[in-house]
Amino acid sequence: MTKRMIIMLAIVGVIFGGIFSFKAFINHMINDFFDNMPEETATITAAEVLEDRWSRELSAVGSFRAINGANLTTEVGGIVTGIHFSNGDEVTEGQRLVSLDIETDEADLDRLKAAESLTKVELDRYQRLYREGNISQSELQRRESEAAQASASVRAQQARIRQKTIRAPFDGISGIRQVNLGQYVSPGSAVVSVQALDPIYLNFTLPERRLAEIQPGQPVSVSIDAYPDEYFEGEITAIEPAMSESTRTFTAQATLANPDHKLRPGMFGRAVVTMGEPRVVNIIPQTAVQFNPYGNSVYIIREDDEGTERVSQRFVRTGERRGDLVEVLEGLEQGDKVATSGLLKLRNQAPVAISDNGDMAPSADVDPRPRNQ
Repeated sequence: MTKRMIIMLAIVGVIFGGIFSFKAFINHMINDFFDNMPEETATITAAEVLEDRWSRELSAVGSFRAINGANLTTEVGGIVTGIHFSNGDEVTEGQRLVSLDIETDEADLDRLKAAESLTKVELDRYQRLYREGNISQSELQRRESEAAQASASVRAQQARIRQKTIRAPFDGISGIRQVNLGQYVSPGSAVVSVQALDPIYLNFTLPERRLAEIQPGQPVSVSIDAYPDEYFEGEITAIEPAMSESTRTFTAQATLANPDHKLRPGMFGRAVVTMGEPRVVNIIPQTAVQFNPYGNSVYIIREDDEGTERVSQRFVRTGERRGDLVEVLEGLEQGDKVATSGLLKLRNQAPVAISDNGDMAPSADVDPRPRNQ
């Protein structure tokens, strides 16, 4: 019995010994494979730290307003008898735009003028009689009052006639008319819009903490969606004295030349206010920076002793961002080369190959303007 037990234990020992030996051999071969496995080279794009000059700027959005703009309406009712402009015409101050029927009003004016003439004749006669002592002073004063009332009635009727002619209040561009010949319009009916377009205002808002930094005369550069490749230059001309209690913001107004009438009231504009002299900054593409809660970092590229380019992670302190670029305050110097794409597959001392394909490089523009498809 003892002999059989010894044989069984020997067999079990041989089997387990073989299993453990085989496992140790496999582990050895795997470790040897990974230890001798060639390093995988990551293909990336790179950019150098460049020097640039940036002026301190404030960005804001606002709306354009005409220096003079009015939606003309009728003061009195009547039938439209004349339209003296075409839609979109340039009009001058005082130019007649729309006329209403004044036939009845002119007849009333003739009647009032006749009454005025009669009261003047009677006043002359009563003044002579008063000098001769034939009437009292109160009678003369009554006649003087009647003459003044008759003259006032004539002037009032003339004013009512003028109200039936709508004229341009200033030089500008006429809009699309809202009335037609023969149409009856009631008091307050819209007739046409007139807008003075050159120059033009841009009203934009800024937070109250910026109040001390904004002064009249500061240059402003404005871009609009209608002309994405153009900038329109102007300057701040007014600052609203009161703050908005609900938003704690204030309104600033810039004036821009607009000889081509490209800027129109109601358009949306992006304003950049330039403050102070330009300063020298070191910049890199934003895609080169890994923004983390514990600190921002980049992968800087260096050649080792064998001439292989490798990356090493370095923490940096960043500043202002503009477009695709970011200012580096600490951690990099001008001329340093950093990885700008493929950062997720990189680790310290990993070999890299920099791609020569320019299409692979991320955009690095201070003012990117992608076109709408």
